[in-house]
Amino acid sequence: MFSKSSKCFSFTVYRDWLYRYSFTNAGLRSVITDLGDGTTMHCWVPKSLKPNKPSLILIHGFGANAMWQYGEYLRHFVPRFNVFVPDLLFFGESSTSRPERTESFQALCVKKLMEAHGVWRMNVVGISYGGFVGYSVAAQFPEAVDKLVLCCSGVCLEEQDMKNGLFKVSDLDEATSILVPQTPEKLRELMRFSFVRPARGVPSWFLTDFIEVMCMKHVEEKKELIAAILKGRQLSNLPKITQSTLILWGDQDQVFPLELALRLKSHIGETAQMAVIKNAGHALNIEKPKEFAKHLKAFLIGPQSCSHSPSIKEQIQKTIFDFHRS
Repeated sequence: MFSKSSKCFSFTVYRDWLYRYSFTNAGLRSVITDLGDGTTMHCWVPKSLKPNKPSLILIHGFGANAMWQYGEYLRHFVPRFNVFVPDLLFFGESSTSRPERTESFQALCVKKLMEAHGVWRMNVVGISYGGFVGYSVAAQFPEAVDKLVLCCSGVCLEEQDMKNGLFKVSDLDEATSILVPQTPEKLRELMRFSFVRPARGVPSWFLTDFIEVMCMKHVEEKKELIAAILKGRQLSNLPKITQSTLILWGDQDQVFPLELALRLKSHIGETAQMAVIKNAGHALNIEKPKEFAKHLKAFLIGPQSCSHSPSIKEQIQKTIFDFHRS
């Protein structure tokens, strides 16, 4: 339970160990999958895939690894779904030597990862940056996604929004310095942006410990991911999706303002519904866990999610996968 850079006890390492224990105890196992071309992805996958259950993939945003963002929610969904919790590229234990940094490439890798585990159809939840990736999965592979949840994910932002003052930050450099914090001061700033009531009086040594464990790897690559989101982005180029979609937002989000949720609802149209959680900021999954879980369960646990029968194509694909696996 010690940090890599010192022999001091690390609360971050200890909490990460607790999350790892809880994921294992929930019936998941940690797997690293080689996708080829220098790309590997880590994912928490079911110890045994249940054919009678639909699949649910939980995609994280910027911050710590995937366990920290979804650890509180496994108990709600593991009994009803085959749950998969991947680390996106350059987070956790996932990486690539390829030059691509777009969410569309992340989405392609997520799809390949699911295929490698014998999953051809899924429900998708994406928080913040994970929503960009989840939206791209739904757009690129419409036959693979049943339901989609986009949580505080500014998919409909445009490059000009930064210049027009929609965001609290003035430019891309300021945004990346906060989203990829390297000092306690920047981490405090991220907390102020993410929470309506951020924790106060957190000592600098505690924040430094978190940064050393969670924020020091792939710093430049993460900055490139953020730049790729914004560069040349126009709403007119955003593909339409037709899946049943829940747009879930905090009413006081300072990272992606509520205006972007309304814009997204209008862009998707009739297949989208929107829920706004009061007195919640960008990190609503941490700040309002009960309300967050309630909305996810109401949307995902319904007749369509729980009664899906594999198509003939899916049965053939699964048979081929099982044959190669054996």
